[in-house]
Amino acid sequence: MIRSPLMTVMVDAVLKASKSLRRDFGELENLQVSRKGPGDFVSLADHRAENILREVLEKARPDFGFVMEEGGVVEARDGEHRWHIDPLDGTTNFLHGIPHFCVSLGLERMGTLIAGVIHDPAKDELFIAERGKGAFLNNRRLRVSGRIDVVDGVFATGIPTISKSNHPAYLKKLAGVMARSSGIRRMGAAALDLAYVAAGRYDGYWEDGLQTWDMAAGIVLVREAGGFVSDLNGNDLMMDSHSLVCGNEAMHKILLGMVKDA
Repeated sequence: MIRSPLMTVMVDAVLKASKSLRRDFGELENLQVSRKGPGDFVSLADHRAENILREVLEKARPDFGFVMEEGGVVEARDGEHRWHIDPLDGTTNFLHGIPHFCVSLGLERMGTLIAGVIHDPAKDELFIAERGKGAFLNNRRLRVSGRIDVVDGVFATGIPTISKSNHPAYLKKLAGVMARSSGIRRMGAAALDLAYVAAGRYDGYWEDGLQTWDMAAGIVLVREAGGFVSDLNGNDLMMDSHSLVCGNEAMHKILLGMVKDA
């Protein structure tokens, strides 16, 4: 496939950050870790990867702004573009030696998400999507699952941690989906959950309490793979509500109904 100049910049930045994460993952015993709060960790690996991303992106697109997990918000000089950066999605997996984590980079233009790149260093899987140009995994075009019967569906979710409130409300949603579906997975990396929906590996995914950097790239991937994405109320306000439900047209509708009923 022929990549646009924008996508070339994004892939270059993400792969450089992934190389740093892969090196740190191989030296976990030497990694210095600090605790920000219950269930919320930050490591030197986060900061190294984020610094690499910012350096590459600032050099290529100096007028673009940033929304970063560790570095906060940097306003765009052009007033239009913002990068949404998660240098290490799946931090808890990473720190426990579980090889399921990624770098996620999404681009927003005047409130519309237009491009996304997600790379899984452990499996060397590169997911890319640009608005109107399709979604791809290692140059292979992606399509969401074609399943339409919920009993055959496998769904992903994010289970609230100790630092999150309202566990009873979440358990009601979980019970509702469990009672009707083939299975539920909780893998611990929201960006990869979205990428897996785009790849047809999961039939749907829902989660509350997400940040923009968790989902910006994945939203573009799912939509460009033919999927549907909304917040938990069925609106196109994921980035504001910090909640998300997605799947193919049929599964999105069914999953949205199940979590809303709960």
